[in-house]
Amino acid sequence: MPMSFTEVPRRMRSPLCALLCTTLLLTVACEKKPPFAPPPPTVTVEHPVRRTVIDHLEFSGSTRAVNTVQLRARVEGILEKVLFKDGDTVRKDQLLFVIQRNTYEARVQQAEGSVLTQRALLAHAQTELARYANLLAQKAASQTDVENWRFQRDSAQAALMTAEAQRDLARLDLSYTQVTAPFNGCIDRRLVDPGNLVGAGGATVLAEITQMDPIYVYFSVSEADAAAIPRGFRDGPVKGWDAQHPVYMGLAGDDGFPHQGMLDFRSTSIDPNTGTLLVRGVFANAGGRILPGQFARVRVPIGMEREAILVPRVAVAFDQLGAYVLTVNEQNLVERRPVTTGPVQSSLIVVESGLDVDARVVVLGMLKARPGQPVKPEMGAPEAAPPSR
Repeated sequence: MPMSFTEVPRRMRSPLCALLCTTLLLTVACEKKPPFAPPPPTVTVEHPVRRTVIDHLEFSGSTRAVNTVQLRARVEGILEKVLFKDGDTVRKDQLLFVIQRNTYEARVQQAEGSVLTQRALLAHAQTELARYANLLAQKAASQTDVENWRFQRDSAQAALMTAEAQRDLARLDLSYTQVTAPFNGCIDRRLVDPGNLVGAGGATVLAEITQMDPIYVYFSVSEADAAAIPRGFRDGPVKGWDAQHPVYMGLAGDDGFPHQGMLDFRSTSIDPNTGTLLVRGVFANAGGRILPGQFARVRVPIGMEREAILVPRVAVAFDQLGAYVLTVNEQNLVERRPVTTGPVQSSLIVVESGLDVDARVVVLGMLKARPGQPVKPEMGAPEAAPPSR
């Protein structure tokens, strides 16, 4: 008959308790389940796309007006009229300011009177010279009289020329009392109000007018990029930059480079301080949307159209060995592939080598993907092709 725990002698109870506890722990340990293996992480993959691209370079620049002129008062007087509203679009030869004219109209009349006087004196001297020349031939006058009237005639001719010049200057001053627009453009606010004296002690600035269409974009390129811009475009190198080489521009808030223009100027030398060349593009700006002084992103094509493989820019990573992408093979294992990258095309980047269109490239979840480890790939939608440039 088995013995109960209370019937066990006291000296044997402690070893017996230790034996029972050890047996219980071993039993529980044997019944413990194996550790749970987590599922492979989910990543988004896409196939590279093959598209027609044009190699290009991108720069930062700024917009400038083709023409900017300060309208100044070139004669002294009271400003009588301002014939525009601040910020108006004005046309060439449009009347903008009127300075008091009565003083200058009187000076013109005075100068014209002087011209008439000198003409009369010249006519009289010519008549007298002719008369005394006839009398000299008849020995009825002296040579001195003839020489005197010849002097009077020549003096009258000189005086008439001076009077005519004074008349022309008076007319010119009168024309300066009307300030007109030198070209089509947008005029800034007026700097002088009617009733003020202008032109006293200097040429008073009345307003500033800016030509808005077309508009320039200036940017600087390195020496190496400057040599690459004309190469391989159309029928070989651009001839002296006189050919209309296209250039594209994007402003703040623009998606991509929606504005198209032409390169029309480059500096004649490299700046020795910066090692860059100043280049200019000209763009149509009929609506005046582009303002001078804006920051601009500039894209310049440098080659012919070609077929290329592209992947999302977020799929390309860099380390000490260079650029690489993570791909998923047929066994759903992650692989690291070194690649050679080319120009950026919007949110995509050209891959020159190291990848083919059948590869499954990880575009989302790269932090969860480890080379040699399994993943659960999900196919993403490739980006739509942008408009050709």
